[in-house]
Amino acid sequence: MAIDRSKFPPRYRTVAINDDGLESHSYVPGGLDALTSSPENDRPGANPEQFVGLALSTCLNATLEAIEQRRDLPHTSQVHTIVEMARDTRGLQFYVTAQVRIPGVDQATAEAMVDLAERRCPVAKLLSGSDNVRVELVKEFTPVEPVTD
Repeated sequence: MAIDRSKFPPRYRTVAINDDGLESHSYVPGGLDALTSSPENDRPGANPEQFVGLALSTCLNATLEAIEQRRDLPHTSQVHTIVEMARDTRGLQFYVTAQVRIPGVDQATAEAMVDLAERRCPVAKLLSGSDNVRVELVKEFTPVEPVTD
């Protein structure tokens, strides 16, 4: 369902630019300029998978930080997002798993905080319609190993 932009006008606007494809760079005018490359080669540079992971990790943890602040809790939340690329019947797809740790908070409180953050974080809301996206509360982060053939 589309949001009524006249009722909820933008509070911030930016533009992210890539004019030359994957083996080039992406940038925000006056800000970030990142060399880009395919994850399937060894050239230096970031890739879309990493940008998706960074966007979700950063936004979700910023939302958790605001929730911690409202509850007078110290900021201890951490978010690690695992993004995997796989081939499907129509090309490629991503599997995204955001793992959240909140040390020093009991399980029930942490679960409630993650649920609230997932419903409030703009990036999590944007990705929430996909069966390939999960947000999970963990005691320890899963070690991430490279995919080998």
